[in-house]
Amino acid sequence: MTATRVREKEREREAGQVTFSFHSFHSWIENKPGRPLAAPIAIAPMAMMRLAHPDGELAMASAAARAGLPMVVSTMGTAALEDVADAAKAAAAAAGTATATPPLLFQLYVTRDRAFTASLVQRAEAAGFAAIVVTVDVPVLGKREADERLGFALPPGLRLANLEGLADDGDESAGSAAGGAAASTTASVATAASPGSRLAALFQRNIDASLTWTFVAWLRTVTRLPIWVKGVLAPDDALLALRAGVGGLIISNHGGRQLDGAPAAADCVRPIAAAVRRRIPVWVDGGVRRGADVLRALALGADGVLVGRPILYGLALGGVGGAGAALDLLTGELRRSMALAGCPTLADARRVVLLGPGETPEVSSRL
Repeated sequence: MTATRVREKEREREAGQVTFSFHSFHSWIENKPGRPLAAPIAIAPMAMMRLAHPDGELAMASAAARAGLPMVVSTMGTAALEDVADAAKAAAAAAGTATATPPLLFQLYVTRDRAFTASLVQRAEAAGFAAIVVTVDVPVLGKREADERLGFALPPGLRLANLEGLADDGDESAGSAAGGAAASTTASVATAASPGSRLAALFQRNIDASLTWTFVAWLRTVTRLPIWVKGVLAPDDALLALRAGVGGLIISNHGGRQLDGAPAAADCVRPIAAAVRRRIPVWVDGGVRRGADVLRALALGADGVLVGRPILYGLALGGVGGAGAALDLLTGELRRSMALAGCPTLADARRVVLLGPGETPEVSSRL
């Protein structure tokens, strides 16, 4: 048997034993040691998960912890961030991995009330979150016509738990302004006669539309946690973020619900990764539906992906079990895709060649 054939057989055997040895739990956040991630996948920040399932964010955090995957927790959650952290820790302990609970990251909308924003960040740090992820693509909320037409509001019994205490117009808490909170105001808010989306009104009144890169320096005065930004689509912005001292980037077009005609996140990975040159981690959010999509993102230069809707659908169908099943499907598909592409490890995924329409493979200069 020739040396070439021996190596081919070795690669075939390795391909059947795909290992995710790419990142530790904390190395992709702040260069801390930890056991390997189950996969280069994190749960994307999604608002109001209790609209999908009664256990909402608590069930999603439990599923992520059981799967050994990070989760980015939304400011606009229907469960308090401390309760989400407790759910993740309990699930990790039940799974026997309490000493290496997958990290939780807190997605932050910066409000005009900087004292309230600081308190949110400090709550996240006290609860054991690993990083702050600042969303930078929502100076105003995109026009969501269905929400405007239907007068979207949270139904009675639900509230934006992390926003309680944020002063809002009309002397209501922000939690109640979005459609639920104190029992005395829930019904009137949920059936408000005023037209339009209550969420859009909340953003208009409270989110700081004047945000600039100086916010990174300000955030450092209120937390020791690493600061990431989410919502970058251009290499120039990635370099500005790098210059501002952020710890990581998440390429995202906010699920395609902000600027009409914005590029797909996947189309922005290669130029941003080339500009950053691996000085900080670059993850991509949006459009991931199958395991092969994760492999494509890695081949383009991303360090990992954030996944939202597919896991939310699993949550809606089956709570913790449904979300966990969706994660299992995704990671299983990634393993199979890697094996079929000849990638025994995630590091090999970076050498996968992606072909566009009409393109054909070329002979590698390394051969």
